[in-house]
Formats: sequence, structure tokens, C-alpha cells
Amino acid sequence: MAHGKVELDIGVDPELLAQAKRLGISVAGMSETQLRLHLQKIDPAGAEERARRWAEENAEAIKEHNERIARRGLISDHFRKW
Repeated sequence: MAHGKVELDIGVDPELLAQAKRLGISVAGMSETQLRLHLQKIDPAGAEERARRWAEENAEAIKEHNERIARRGLISDHFRKW
């Protein structure tokens, strides 16, 4: 059994890569989660802008989800003892 390293191609949000490039950050060896956390620390305004855009882009789905929960309740409601 070989114990060498294997190259793995993992997808990362292109917007995160572009932000890292603008800031001169090397992403080598970082997962998307690690990159996201790192960018939140060094560029909180950029992270807030991404979050704002995400909420705006998904506003309709969020509204529909909340309405469905209001009508039907949560799928886990039967587990609640309170």
C-alpha cells in the first residue's frame, strides 16, 4: 500500500478566490471553509457584503420557507417536550 500524497481537486466558491486574489492571499492548502473563515477575519466588510447579497438573492426562498413553517410547523415539532 502506497503512503504518498494524492492530488485532490476540490471546488471553491469563485467569489472567495477572487477576494483572496484581490487581497494577495495564497489559498494553497486551504479548504473553502478555512478560506471563508480567514477572509472573515481579515476583510469583515467583504464577508458582510457577501452575506447581504446572499440574503438578498435568496429572500424569496427564505420567505416561502418561513411561511411554510408558519403553516405546518417544523418537521421536528413532534420531538419537543415543551
